Amino acid sequence: MSKLFKLVTVSIVLFSISSGINLFAQKQMTASSPDKKIAVDISVGDIIEYSISHDGDLMLDKSPISIMLEGGKSFGVKSKFSGSSKKTVNQLIEAPVYKRKSIVDNYNELTLKFRDGFNLIFRVYNDGVAYRFVSTLKTPFKVLDEQAVFNFPTDAKAYIPYVQLQRESLESQMFTSFENTYEYINISNWNKDRLAFSPLVVEGVKGKKVCIAESDLIDYPGMFLYNGDASKSIKGMFARHPKGLEQGGHNMLQDLVKSRENYIATYDKGNVEFPWRAIAISEQDHQLADNDMVYKLATPASDVNDFSWVKPGKVAWDWWNDWNLYGVDFKTGINNETYKYYIDFASDQGIEYVILDEGWSVKLQADLYQVVPEINLRELVSYAKSKNVGIILWAGYYAFNKDIEGLCKHYSEMGVKGFKVDFMDRDDQPMVNFHYRAAEIAAKYNIMLDYHGSYKPTGLQRTFPNVINFEGVHGLEQMKWAEPSVDQVTYDVTFPFIRMLAGPVDYTQGAMRNATKGNFRSINNEAMSQGTRCRQLAEYVIFESPINMLCDNPSNYLREPECTKFIVDIPTVWDNTIALNGEIGQYVTIARQKGDEWYLGSMTNWDARTLELDLSFLGEGNYKAEVFKDGVNAGKVARDYKKEIVDIPNSRKMTIEMAPGGGYAMKIYKSL
Repeated sequence: MSKLFKLVTVSIVLFSISSGINLFAQKQMTASSPDKKIAVDISVGDIIEYSISHDGDLMLDKSPISIMLEGGKSFGVKSKFSGSSKKTVNQLIEAPVYKRKSIVDNYNELTLKFRDGFNLIFRVYNDGVAYRFVSTLKTPFKVLDEQAVFNFPTDAKAYIPYVQLQRESLESQMFTSFENTYEYINISNWNKDRLAFSPLVVEGVKGKKVCIAESDLIDYPGMFLYNGDASKSIKGMFARHPKGLEQGGHNMLQDLVKSRENYIATYDKGNVEFPWRAIAISEQDHQLADNDMVYKLATPASDVNDFSWVKPGKVAWDWWNDWNLYGVDFKTGINNETYKYYIDFASDQGIEYVILDEGWSVKLQADLYQVVPEINLRELVSYAKSKNVGIILWAGYYAFNKDIEGLCKHYSEMGVKGFKVDFMDRDDQPMVNFHYRAAEIAAKYNIMLDYHGSYKPTGLQRTFPNVINFEGVHGLEQMKWAEPSVDQVTYDVTFPFIRMLAGPVDYTQGAMRNATKGNFRSINNEAMSQGTRCRQLAEYVIFESPINMLCDNPSNYLREPECTKFIVDIPTVWDNTIALNGEIGQYVTIARQKGDEWYLGSMTNWDARTLELDLSFLGEGNYKAEVFKDGVNAGKVARDYKKEIVDIPNSRKMTIEMAPGGGYAMKIYKSL
C-alpha cells in the first residue's frame, strides 16, 4: 500500500470522526440551478459537506471536501466562516474551435468566504454542479493532499475506466496512458487495488446519471479515483510532486518518477485558483454526449492573443497503416518519396495536413533537431506548402520538453504547422504545468499542439485554442495489438457519454479494413477495425476531434473513393451539435451542423438495431440526404455498405437499421 494511499485513508477516517463533533455552529446553505431542478445543499461546521439532488432525487449524499496544507493548516476543517455572496450569470461564450460556435453559460453561483485564507465557490447549472477552492493566502504554501469524496446514496452501478496496468502500489499506477475500456460494476465491487481516471459515470435513480469530471486543471495534479473500502463512496487521489526523475521509457522519451515528495503541489504565491470538481447530471443518457460544463468552467483565452491562425482539419497519417503503400515504384517507409506520396494524396483529396509520426528524428537521441538521413525535412515542408498541405511533426515528450521555445521557433520558421506530443503519461503538478507552458510557448510561434499520450482534456483547449486535440482515449491504435477479448465496438458507444464529456479525442478512426466480431484479428502492420465500414464513417461525426486523422493508407483510400470523399468532406469544428438519442454501451446518434448542412452519425454495439430518428431540428424546407448505411450482408462482410440519396420526410421522422457492430452516416442538405 502506498504512503499516499495511507495518508488519504487516514484523513478520511479523521474527517468521519470529527464530523460528529460540533465545535462550530452549523451553517446550512442551498444553491439551485436556473431551472430549479438541481439543488446543492452545503453544510459548514467542523467540516464542509455538500449533497446534490435533482427534482427531489438524491444524486450525491453528504460528501466532505477540504484541502490539507503543510504545517497543519487546512481549507475546510474547523474553518472560520465569514459570510457568503450569490450571483447569477447568463451569457454566451463564443468558441472558435469547438462543437458549437456559441455556448449558453447560465448558472447560479454561491461563494463561501472564510477567514482561514480561502473561499469556496459553487456553481449550479441546469446540467450539473461544480465547486472549487480559491486560496487568498498572502504567502507561499504547499498542499499535502485534497479530500474529494463522492458519497452515493446507494451501491450503484458505475462505468469504471481503470488504469491499464495494475502495478503493486496505487501510487505507481499513476504512471499511465489514461487509456482503457470500462468495467460496468457496482461501486462496492471496485477493485480496491486499482485506480481509475476521470471522467467516470455512476447510475442514479430513474435512469439519471452522474458524471465526475474536472476542469481548469492548471498548476495542480489531476484527479484519480478509487474505492479502497468496498463502500458506495468514490474518492479522489492525487499524485505527489516528483522528487527524483530519470530519462527512460519508450525510446528514452519519458521522464520516469523514481521518488516523490510528501506534498502534491507547491506554490510560490498565496493566491491560487484550484481546479473545478464537476458533477454533471443527466436525466437521459444522450445529454451526457452533449454537455459543455468542462469547456464553460475553463479559463477563457486571453484577449491579448490572436488565435485566428489556428486551422483545424483532417490529417493523412502514416503510423497506424505502417506506411503500407502499394502499386508504387519506390520502397515505402520513412523517406521523402513516401511522404511526398502522402502529400500528393492529401492535396488531391483536399486534406489539410500530413503528419510525420515517430521515426523522422534520430532514434534514442531525444533530440528533435536531429533528422534521419532518409528525410529532407525542409524539402518536404516546402513541397507540402506548394501543394497547400501543412506538415505536423510527432515529438516525444522528453525531447520536446528539453527546448520547447527553440523547437517551436525553429520549426515554425521552417513552415511546420504543429506538433503531436506523445508519451507524457502522468498528470502530477509538473506534468500539468508542462501542458500549459508548452501551449503558451507554441502559441507565440503559431504552432498547434495535439497532446497524444496525455490525460483527458480539462478545458485547456479553451484557454489556448492552439491545443487542438487530446488522446486519453482507448483509440483505434489499440486494434493493432488488442487481445481478442477487447471489445472496441462496445467502447465506441460508451465513451461518447463519458470521456468525450471532457473534450475532444485523438481516436484516429478511418479504417478501410473492417471486421465482424468473429473475423477480427490484431495485426500490427496491417491493422483492421472492429465493426462495419459505415461505423467508421459515422465516427467522424460522432467523435469530437478538431484535428482528425485518416488512419489508413492512401492506397486503400484511393480504392474506396466514395467513402474517402465522404470522410474528407466532414467538418471537424461545428456551428451546432445535437445529441439525438443514446444509451451508454448500447447506441448513440449525434447530429452536427456546419453552415446550411447537417451531418448525422449513429452507431450500435454488437446488437443489430432499428432506430427512429427525429430530425425536427432541421426546421422548415425541403431536404435531401446522402446516406451511407450497412449493406444487407454487413453482418458477415463488415465492409459491405450501400450509398443512396434520400428525401427527408416532411414528418421529419426516419427509421434506420444497423448491422451488429454497425453504423449509419448521412449528410443532409437543402433541396430545391
